[in-house]
Parts: sequence; C-alpha cells; structure tokens
Amino acid sequence: MNENVKLKSVYPAYAIPGAEVVLDGEGFEPGAEGFACLFADQAAHTAGASSRRVLAIVPEDGPDGEIDVSVQGSAPVKLTVGKKLADDMHIVTNPAFDPTDGSLILTRSGSRGQELPVTLFRLEPDGYLEEIPADFMNPTGVAFANSGQLFVTNRADGLACRVSRTGEVIPFASDLGIATGIAFDKHSVMYIGDRSGTIYRVKSIDSTEVFAKLEPSVSAYHMAFSPAGDLYVTAPGLSSYDGVWRINSMGETSMFYRGLGRPQGLAFDMAGNLYVAACLKGRRGIVRISPDGDSAELFVAGMNVVGLCFSAKGEMIVATAEEVFSLPLGIYGTLLDKN
Repeated sequence: MNENVKLKSVYPAYAIPGAEVVLDGEGFEPGAEGFACLFADQAAHTAGASSRRVLAIVPEDGPDGEIDVSVQGSAPVKLTVGKKLADDMHIVTNPAFDPTDGSLILTRSGSRGQELPVTLFRLEPDGYLEEIPADFMNPTGVAFANSGQLFVTNRADGLACRVSRTGEVIPFASDLGIATGIAFDKHSVMYIGDRSGTIYRVKSIDSTEVFAKLEPSVSAYHMAFSPAGDLYVTAPGLSSYDGVWRINSMGETSMFYRGLGRPQGLAFDMAGNLYVAACLKGRRGIVRISPDGDSAELFVAGMNVVGLCFSAKGEMIVATAEEVFSLPLGIYGTLLDKN
C-alpha cells in the first residue's frame, strides 16, 4: 500500500459500467511509472487526472456489486456497480415492474414507424428474458394500473393499449398525438403525454380530456406521480437547462426544478425524493432532487441513461437505451410505483 497517496472518496458512490466517476484525494502522480486506477483488480481508463482528482471510467466488463477502488496503490474506497440484467434492448423511458409477480417489462421500441418482430419483453425474477407475443409497433411508455393490468403507449399511432399476459393488444384510448409518457394516479386514472405539448387524462375507455398544456419535447414526455399526488413531467429539449414540471390536480403547472440536461425517465421514493435520468453540471446518470426542489445531486453515474424504476426489494433498476442494470440500494418507490 502506498501511504503517500490518499484516496478520499469516489463520487457518486453508485455507478453502472461505462460511467465516469470522480476520484478525489491527494498525492496522485498521473505521469509516474505504475500510475493506475484499479476497480477491484481491473485497471480503468482515465479521462483526466491531477494530483487531487482523477476522472475514471468504470470498466465495462468488470465485476459488479460493492467493489474496492484504489489509485496508485492507495487504501481502497468502496463503489457499488450495477449488475447487468439484459441487453440488446431499445428502451426510451422507464421500464415497469409487474405487481403480480415482480417481473420487469422491457421494450425494443425501434424508430418511429419501424416494425420489429418482437418489441415487448418480460424479464422474470429468475433472470429469464421472455418474449411477449404482442403485435405492437413502437412501444414507448409502459405502466401498470392499480388493477395490475399492463398499459403501453404507441407513439406512431397515438394509442394507449392494454396488453394481456398472453400478448393480446386491446386499444384503450386513441387520438393522443405522439403518445409517449404514461402514468396512473392513486385512483388508477390514466395520464398520457403527447410530446407535441399536451397531457391527456383518460378517465375511461370513452372519456379522454386535455388535462394540461406544456412546451413540446424533441423526443418524449416522461411522467410520474409524487407521494402527494402531483404529476411530474420532463420534456427533454435541446437545452442544457431543462426542467421538471409539476402539475397539480387542477391541471395547473409550475416549474419544480430547472438545470438538467435532457431529463428523461423519473421516479419517486417513499420519502418524496425525485430521481431523474438526466445530466447535471456536465455529469450524466440518475440525479436525485430533494422533495422541496431546492437541491440536486448526481446519485448514480451512467452514460446514455433513459429511465429507472424501483423494485419491491429496494433495488433501483437503471435503463440505458440498450441495457438494464440493477443496483441494491435499499430504496423503495412510492406506493404507486412499488411493485
């Protein structure tokens, strides 16, 4: 052990493979012979280094779970790395847990109008990835009603559909514009986000109304209900200073937090903290925002993150466009999201 080098912290303390983390300390010698950052026993690529700070990339093929990180022979500091659950997906927002059996619904969405042979998948608790035999083009948002029924939005046709366990697709609401985001309130009323600027409230199969109007998004609307019952929405644009909108039960909108780059999927924990897949001050991953919206921090480091959700076991599921990871954090979602 090199007593002249001290590693004080790894920030953030959670990451997925390929993420950039910050190693703070003192006595680093980036140009010295034998200088290396080790994640467990695997050397990591460094994106930048000084005597007090190193930007290191979590190895793509390294170990997961809680691992030791060291710099130039220093005493180690702990980092928790997500475990890969699935790949070769095309996910564009949050995945969702089935409340009946704890399986995870994933998508292979494809580009708008693209027909793929299989677009919906069920990841069983034992790790088996099962194809859902549903004829469904461009699945975008996925969510479960309080009844346990799965609903999926189709941005190509402006539909919200119910998908049965056997893969039967039943249209539930239509004429929803570019239907992307989907969320259910505590009364199991459906809300759909049309990325061109409208939030629809779907009370029943024959009752759809405009609930709120927001600015358009270049990609999608993402939505989640807070423990207090307000609807929170992200509408990613081209700015590095996008925000999270809050909509009360009357459809009145306000800005909850501003200062995120391309905010996408979001979810609440039971304490009211909001987690958003976004970029904060140039750092990418899952951002945690306090219940009052006054503070934010990068909580999980990750590249190309598009969504997240929480399991009944306290795991955070982090989804990139292609892969899905699990982090055992002991954090539980709201009653609406806790499946």
